[in-house]
Amino acid sequence: MKTLRLIIVVSPIFVMQFLVTLSNVYSQQFQGWKTNITKNSVDLSELKSGGPPKDGIPSINNPVFISQTEANYWIGNSEPVIALELNDEARAYPLQILIWHEIVNDKIGDTPLLVTFCPLCYSAIVFDRRTDGETHEFGVSGFLRHSDMIMFDRKTESLWQQFTGEAVVGDYTGTNLKILPSQIMAFEQFRELYPSGKVLSKKTGHSRPYGDNPYVGYDDVDNTPLFMDKSLDNRLKPMEKVIGVRYDNQQRAYPYTLTQQKKTINDKIGETPIVIFHIDGARSAMDAAQIDQSRKDGTTGVFSSIVDDKILAFSFKDDTIIDNQTGSRWNISGKSVGGPLEGQQLKPLIYGDYFAFAWLVFWPETEIYKQK
Repeated sequence: MKTLRLIIVVSPIFVMQFLVTLSNVYSQQFQGWKTNITKNSVDLSELKSGGPPKDGIPSINNPVFISQTEANYWIGNSEPVIALELNDEARAYPLQILIWHEIVNDKIGDTPLLVTFCPLCYSAIVFDRRTDGETHEFGVSGFLRHSDMIMFDRKTESLWQQFTGEAVVGDYTGTNLKILPSQIMAFEQFRELYPSGKVLSKKTGHSRPYGDNPYVGYDDVDNTPLFMDKSLDNRLKPMEKVIGVRYDNQQRAYPYTLTQQKKTINDKIGETPIVIFHIDGARSAMDAAQIDQSRKDGTTGVFSSIVDDKILAFSFKDDTIIDNQTGSRWNISGKSVGGPLEGQQLKPLIYGDYFAFAWLVFWPETEIYKQK
């Protein structure tokens, strides 16, 4: 039997017309931008409008900080804050503010900081906002990719993926921002751990109903992600929360359903022994209409479990984290607060608390941790 072959000859004129049409589409999409869209590492069609235009969600560029005593009047004890300690200086960035602004351009000492929160992915990530010694100021572009915020630098208006810190469109394409260790914790935990730490003020230069949740009910394990047009990984429910860890070129996700139950998990990534903490603490920022009335999800931490060249194993007993070797007590920031190792500090690792779909779409090779 002879096989029939259909050969379609495409006219060069047709190809040119198609490319011109495509160029016009992207020109309209980027109207008012100076971004060099000819340089990119992702398909431009993956960039979706989230609704607000460029700077429609205003970044905080001149943050004001106040004392914990002043902040006590408007932040609930179990409200979530992004906690950051750098050069012995600690700061808290309440999610009731970040949920409305998503970006804070800040500085501690000589380190310029980019504090970010994408509500749709529940990704709170802090970066050093320098590249090759140059400091950038960032804003919210209004674009989303895989439901995650796309940031832009104000110098070249290159577009940066918040979840990874990588520039994906524009002159800085391929450049990566350095991620700095941070934690989401309850405000009362921040006060206890960092009694002299400062708190981001509501004096942002903008009027917003801070304390209200504009995404009521979004943080529901049976929900569907917004603006997601890529096939979802079916190993976990998309909106299940996970602790995501990347280390030694490996990725692992620890489902909240397990970590909330176990409290401590002793594990190993590559050649590095690590420990996962998950104790009572912070509320979700995206459950109830008022953040201080939302569901309590707890507070997490991820650390190297090596102290003085010895590997420690941890347990949770009598509402306290202890190491099995010495019986020393440890807090959620990885510091020993009693026992033979009092004063020792575990090395914090880069990790985050995320919706599962977001972690898995950016790190599809992730191994899902299962109870051993």
